Amino acid sequence: METLWTATSNDNDCLELKKDEDVDILIIGGGITGLSIAYNLINSRKKVILLEANKVGSGITSRTTGKITYLQGHYLDIYKKNGRFLTKKYLNSQKEAIEIIKRTILDNNIKCDLEEASSYLFADTKKGIEALKEEKRVLKDIGCNVQVVKNFPDKKKFAYGIKVQDTYTFHPLKYLYSLKKIIKKKIPIYENSRVLSIEKKDNYYLAKCNNGFVKAKKVVIASFYPYFLKPFFMPLKVTLEKSVVGAFIDKYYKYSAINVDKENVSIRFYKDKDNSYKIYLSGGYNIACENNIKENFSKLKKEANNYNYIWSNIDIMTGDYMPFMGRIDDNLFIATGYNTWGMTNGTLAGKVISDMVLGYYNTYEELFNPKRKNYAHNFLAVTSSVKSLIKEMVYHKKKWYDGKVSFRKIDGKDVSIYKDNIGREHIVYSKCPHLGCNLVFNEVEKTWDCPCHGSRFDIDGYVINGPSNYNITYKKD
Repeated sequence: METLWTATSNDNDCLELKKDEDVDILIIGGGITGLSIAYNLINSRKKVILLEANKVGSGITSRTTGKITYLQGHYLDIYKKNGRFLTKKYLNSQKEAIEIIKRTILDNNIKCDLEEASSYLFADTKKGIEALKEEKRVLKDIGCNVQVVKNFPDKKKFAYGIKVQDTYTFHPLKYLYSLKKIIKKKIPIYENSRVLSIEKKDNYYLAKCNNGFVKAKKVVIASFYPYFLKPFFMPLKVTLEKSVVGAFIDKYYKYSAINVDKENVSIRFYKDKDNSYKIYLSGGYNIACENNIKENFSKLKKEANNYNYIWSNIDIMTGDYMPFMGRIDDNLFIATGYNTWGMTNGTLAGKVISDMVLGYYNTYEELFNPKRKNYAHNFLAVTSSVKSLIKEMVYHKKKWYDGKVSFRKIDGKDVSIYKDNIGREHIVYSKCPHLGCNLVFNEVEKTWDCPCHGSRFDIDGYVINGPSNYNITYKKD
């Protein structure tokens, strides 16, 4: 299903890995993180390549709302877990990321519809108002200039809110495709080139791909979900949250907003040469506990009856609301866990990781160390993961299916079948190849989704996003 960003941008250039490679640095992932890292390495004199399993920008970057802001709604949580000094350091990191994006756009004359847009945090419930007042107190304590407000620029009111001025919005794919054009002049970018496994050797890593092998002295995993890292126990360190997003034609305003109430809402606006859109997000629910996608999409109707584009997104949430960026093994690095703020954190990872692989010190190394501990969240992540895994391994018939989805055994194998509007059957294997969870059919976007760890497959079973690396397309014996 198209997002607003895929519908309003274009990138047909695609080079695939066709031979074995021997490099200094291998980057895995062609989203904003991977390309930001590659951009910072173009003058490094290192031999670098980037591999993307599908097309550049086809993953989470294409499904974001495209906000560039440091007003993110979780400084109070960071403050409680880490104290004032580290909370202020996180704020500085987000402001630095904004400056990096602005400088990159200016230096390269990138046309990506960058607009300065005030950012709002707002609340309408008693509990939300109390939390937002505490958030404001923390922001002021760490030196952030916030203003108390009670309505948006379009005059819509709320019970309590705060805003800041120096934040932005942009078109994420126009930005990414421009980076790609710059990078590929010096660094090969291979698309439709999926990494299936990584094996550590004496002084290098060997990555097995669908079209060959890559030998690399250093490897950076910049994919959404770092599925190669069994010793890192990714499923036990994070939870996954899904949100649903809609874009509809509306008046254009230069602001973005999120609320702090239980029912998550996010708002921004986008304007191209033909139309202006309001982008409205609802959700933020743990996929291990709730996966009725049809019900969640119906919540968008509270804002508008008709949408020009609708899509869903999944975010990786860490326990302390700070991302993982850094070294997890000798010459092996990751960047993930952006807690819904991928545009700033993906950009920041470009600087942090590129510094580290080149042997330079980065001031945010310790703050975002992926090996830091958070036992309280580990317990939540383990509970959610085990609960979802057990539930979805033994039960897959959902009560909300409309009759077009059925399950049976063919040649002794469990398959799931979706019958489309012209009566054609799309048959896939029922279980996710990653860890064996039963897949849920997303009747809105027409995809098979894993409710345990977020893998997605198209209607005929071809993998869209990991952690699964394998298709579920049914093949007759």
